[in-house]
Amino acid sequence: MDRSHDRVMKAQRSTQRWLFALPIAFLTTFFVYPIVRIMAVSFSGDAGIVDSFSTVIRTASLRGTTWFTLWQALASTVLTLIFAFPAAALVGRYQFRGRRLFMASLTVPFVMPTVVVGAAFLALLGPDGPLGVDLRRSVTAILIAHVFFNYAVVVRTVGGNWANLDRTTEEAARVLGAGQWQAFRRITLPQLMPSIRAAASIVFLFTFTSFGVVLLLGGFGINTIEVVIFREATVNLDLAVAGALALIQMVGVAGAVYAYGRSGRQATERSVSASGVVLRPIRGFPARFLQLAALGISALLLAVPLGGLVVRSLTVGGGLGSANFSSLFSPDRTAVVTAPWQAIFNSIQIALGATVISVVIGTLLALAIAQRPTRLSSTMDALVMLPLGTSAVTVGFGFLVAFDWPIDLRTSPILVPIAHALIAVPFVVRTTLPVLRAVRARLREAATVLGASPRRVLALIDLPIVSRAALVGAGFAFAISMGEFGATAFLVRPDRPTLTTAIFRLLSKPGDATFGQAIAMSVILMVVTASLVAAIDRFRVGNLGEF
Repeated sequence: MDRSHDRVMKAQRSTQRWLFALPIAFLTTFFVYPIVRIMAVSFSGDAGIVDSFSTVIRTASLRGTTWFTLWQALASTVLTLIFAFPAAALVGRYQFRGRRLFMASLTVPFVMPTVVVGAAFLALLGPDGPLGVDLRRSVTAILIAHVFFNYAVVVRTVGGNWANLDRTTEEAARVLGAGQWQAFRRITLPQLMPSIRAAASIVFLFTFTSFGVVLLLGGFGINTIEVVIFREATVNLDLAVAGALALIQMVGVAGAVYAYGRSGRQATERSVSASGVVLRPIRGFPARFLQLAALGISALLLAVPLGGLVVRSLTVGGGLGSANFSSLFSPDRTAVVTAPWQAIFNSIQIALGATVISVVIGTLLALAIAQRPTRLSSTMDALVMLPLGTSAVTVGFGFLVAFDWPIDLRTSPILVPIAHALIAVPFVVRTTLPVLRAVRARLREAATVLGASPRRVLALIDLPIVSRAALVGAGFAFAISMGEFGATAFLVRPDRPTLTTAIFRLLSKPGDATFGQAIAMSVILMVVTASLVAAIDRFRVGNLGEF
């Protein structure tokens, strides 16, 4: 018996080591090394890190940028919590017709490319928009767009935790005479606070590192750290100041990731409903009012901007038509983007490459982590989330300063899908790992005892089970790559624009024709993203996600 156990453990250790080899090499080369190079750039040169930080502190505009980045992220977080709480209460407490469709539709804005959201709000809040106001280059437009993006984070995190709370204490309080508000304030709300803090941490992280929305809606007149890093690295060519700002940003990102990890664990510990998820039917005025309020806010924030984008794409002159779409396939040598259809083709090519890379790396990493609990597997389980929390602009900037030696790869087209894959790998891991952890260890042990080699155990047990989850991860990876803008803005070649960079270039130039093309391309990207989300929801296996 001991000999069989030793054989199983030896086989698992061997399998885990070679499974970890390629993912560790990938993350070390394309994540750790670029971050180290950013630090090296900040410390090296004539100025040095002290002078670089001193420049940031002394320069009023850079101090203002840091302060604005912080307070707009805090304001965006508070506003998102306020507007999303009714929907979180609705999905956390009640069962209603269309609940699953409502939850799926909330995911679309969350994965929507930033340039699409920027284009949608430019069409809605611009001078020719239906509201008749011009909020371009305003903080208000940025805050509204941030609420749009992160609405689903709060609803899913807080609402999901709310649905799993043990309701016996609240029901006992109601029996003893406590009112509905009193029971909520003294019993339910304290139980929800860890999930509220976890959602707030994630929203703060995403808004603190916001790039595309700020750049499109605020221009270079409203600066966050992300925008200034991009400007200093690509326009002013001051890599030392860009590196110092990137380090400042990474401190904020690390704090948000730490807060999320701590609050997330507390929220999980409190999701201990002994009777399982018990949702009530909607009865009475308070419940119906909550439903109307939640659905109304959701429609106003989510459906109106995207619906307005579609209407604007079909608006030509004073009527409706498809001229904006047909112009994408009619090259004009004098246009800002001479072949818009080529940008669509480039994005598909890059997304396919990024999907293959991220699925291979993410699946291998998930298989390795799921083999057996070790210090290395626990460490990698946590570290794999860092690329997701790290700013895409920082990733692109890191690639720019890291891969100039011994071979200059900075203009190589291969770096773009690699950067996209780096951001997508955490999604693949988080969709495949829960499925692998559900596989009973006894199945693997029995196969090993019966003489199956580690590779045969993987082929016969793990891979067939994980294949469907990997397909979901591939959908996430493809959608992320199609809509990625921050890293792409650093790495893409001018003669090979992607959909996102082409949309940005078109939106940056005046004229109804270029704006119409940008809106049409945004609608195409929106349809692709929404279709992928629908496919992911169709193929999901139970609760695949750990987000």
